Amino acid sequence: MEPNRGNDNNQNKKPEGGDRPKNSIVTALLITVVIVLLFSWALNAVEKSQYTQTRYDEFKEAMDSGQLAEVLIRSDRIVYLTKEEAAKDPSMQKACYTGLPAGNVLELADKLEAMGVKVDQEIVEDNSLIMMILSYAVMIGGLFLVMNMLTKRMGSDGMMGGFGKSKAKVYMEKQTGVTFKDVAGQDEAKESLQEIIDFLHNPQKYTAIGAKLPKGALLVGSPGTGKTLLAKAVAGEANVPFFSISGSDFVEMFVGMGASRVRDLFQQAAKVAPCIIFIDEIDAVGRSRDNRFGSNSEQEQTLNQLLSEIDGFEPSKGIVCLAATNRPEILDKALLRPGRFDRRIIVDRPNLQGRLDTLKVHTRKIKLSEDVDLRKIAQATAGAVGADLANLVNEAALRAVRQGRKAVNQEDLLVSFETVIAGTEKKNTVLTDMEKRLVAYHEVGHALVAALEKHSQPVSKITIVPHTSGALGYTMQMPEEEKFLSTADELRTELRTLVGGRAAEQVVFGIQTTGAANDIQRATALARNMVTQYGMSERFGLMTTATVQNQYLDGQAYMDCSQETAAGVDQEVMRLLENAYADAKRILTEKRALLDEISEFLLVKETITGDELMAYINADANRLPEPEDAGEE
Repeated sequence: MEPNRGNDNNQNKKPEGGDRPKNSIVTALLITVVIVLLFSWALNAVEKSQYTQTRYDEFKEAMDSGQLAEVLIRSDRIVYLTKEEAAKDPSMQKACYTGLPAGNVLELADKLEAMGVKVDQEIVEDNSLIMMILSYAVMIGGLFLVMNMLTKRMGSDGMMGGFGKSKAKVYMEKQTGVTFKDVAGQDEAKESLQEIIDFLHNPQKYTAIGAKLPKGALLVGSPGTGKTLLAKAVAGEANVPFFSISGSDFVEMFVGMGASRVRDLFQQAAKVAPCIIFIDEIDAVGRSRDNRFGSNSEQEQTLNQLLSEIDGFEPSKGIVCLAATNRPEILDKALLRPGRFDRRIIVDRPNLQGRLDTLKVHTRKIKLSEDVDLRKIAQATAGAVGADLANLVNEAALRAVRQGRKAVNQEDLLVSFETVIAGTEKKNTVLTDMEKRLVAYHEVGHALVAALEKHSQPVSKITIVPHTSGALGYTMQMPEEEKFLSTADELRTELRTLVGGRAAEQVVFGIQTTGAANDIQRATALARNMVTQYGMSERFGLMTTATVQNQYLDGQAYMDCSQETAAGVDQEVMRLLENAYADAKRILTEKRALLDEISEFLLVKETITGDELMAYINADANRLPEPEDAGEE
């Protein structure tokens, strides 16, 4: 349920416009009058610029000499056009005007008509004057209302109609509805945040021994690990106001708006201290100010203001700044120094127990059948974050509804996991018999190499059903236990497993297909990491030749060596791949009969389990060798 965005607990908040200056109405009226006068002057100046001003005796001379073509008699002037100007193109004509003489205007009009001059009269009558006055009054009244609204908004929202006002939203315990019970798999992070909450509740316990509350804590982790959820849980646990704002909300097209919002945010926080300020995606405003990553004046001013505001409040006031980012390497060093965001809280990917606890949290409101084993799902989802697990559980619930069941079973969870990694089945994709045989041998090649090796993860499923991710089939391996370290032998076994599909194509059909593209990419990346980061190559030994950037995003490594060394790295990667490919071909050649037998079984069933695979392998191991031919006696 969405939290209530209001701040019902702030009893001292004045109604909008309640603290307006007393002279705001006078200011609005003065601005309106000035605008009307300027508009009238501009309109009169534009109108006068269309005509040439002359003296009345010049008009009289042109009239007596018969040079007038058209005359317009207005209330305050005479506008006339000479025959010379009338002969020109209408766009080039230039009329003249002169003052209106004292006397009878009708006699002047009759005289001009008698001379054959075209005469028009535009005399303002009393009712016309009244209408003009009314139109000006309406215009002044409308402008006054607009200016009154603008001055009211500027008085309540800050400079420029609210551009400089903070967009921070206040969350209270009643509004977030999230506590630490709703956050699983992050025990270390919760422990660090619990200390901050306890300090806000019982500051005397810490000040008695001389301890100071950290001014800021930085939540660092991969996307989806629950950084924002942890911040909301802090709001639920700490019975203090909680300000939440995104780093991008500080950045505006106007220079100085970001700094103004930072000032406004901390002013609001100081009024209701003790409180917590949470800045999500702080890298949007806290990016390093050097030229390496690029910067602009607005971002630098906002960052400088943020640094000064953090330095400006005392820890005894009880204001704590929390921030979240997945790019800590680009943050400005001044932001991370002691006294600012000096505590870094890692929100890492959960381990096996953490994933199990997270699944329990997300299935709390889901009806589960008795056959559900969440531990097996947690084992299968190694490396998944909290958002992935939440998506998995939701997909399983949706599948149960589509199947017409009232509870989620184990199959729903496993199929949902496969949907996340491979997509849904493509039932309309029709493969030719040759393509189907190629896919079957390819997938059995992966599975057979993995099953026959000592340091590999057990195979749990093999399928040749196409999926929406683009895979025409896949082999799933499920670890028996979670491991945090891998040996060189285990990684070489993984290399042989990855290229086992291409090896099967070559051994059986003597061809190469595009189906091994993803396998080759993964194998190449693994071999490159072994050479550049893990120190598992014979040529380079313990030397590292690459540096990982964006650890919590893509984790991509960038070469940090000379061109000659980089070329040597490519050769070493190629050697590892060639050795793995040769070993995989050797294994499949020796077990060619078993490869054919399992592939034919897979062609019939389209999907087989790891137990069925091992049944074939065990039967082959227990099979007695054929007697040798004794020859002729």
